[in-house]
Amino acid sequence: MRERRRSHRVTYNAVINIDQVYNQEQIIKGTREFPVEILDISKGGIGFIAKEELPINFYFNAKIDLGNGKQFYSVLKIMRVEEIEEGYNYGCEFTGLADILSLYIDEFEQEKSI
Repeated sequence: MRERRRSHRVTYNAVINIDQVYNQEQIIKGTREFPVEILDISKGGIGFIAKEELPINFYFNAKIDLGNGKQFYSVLKIMRVEEIEEGYNYGCEFTGLADILSLYIDEFEQEKSI
């Protein structure tokens, strides 16, 4: 099977909080935060597990902490969801990730591969 990913994934175990889930027409989760467990990260997006069900093609705001003082806020779009024993496994893509933030992820990937 041919690999379709544009960016290499790096294992990344962390917890972030999502504070809003929305699309252009509605907000379904307002300012209430809930934790998600990030499984991996790439310049293209993140994979995570959450206990709450979220709809595909919705967006959310997240604060990502890569350690070493490198944190950034980003908007992610939910691209896929799979129900699993622990809750739901999501695949999300970054929307409008700035070049400097993309460099943070490159550096994080290099640190993890050493």
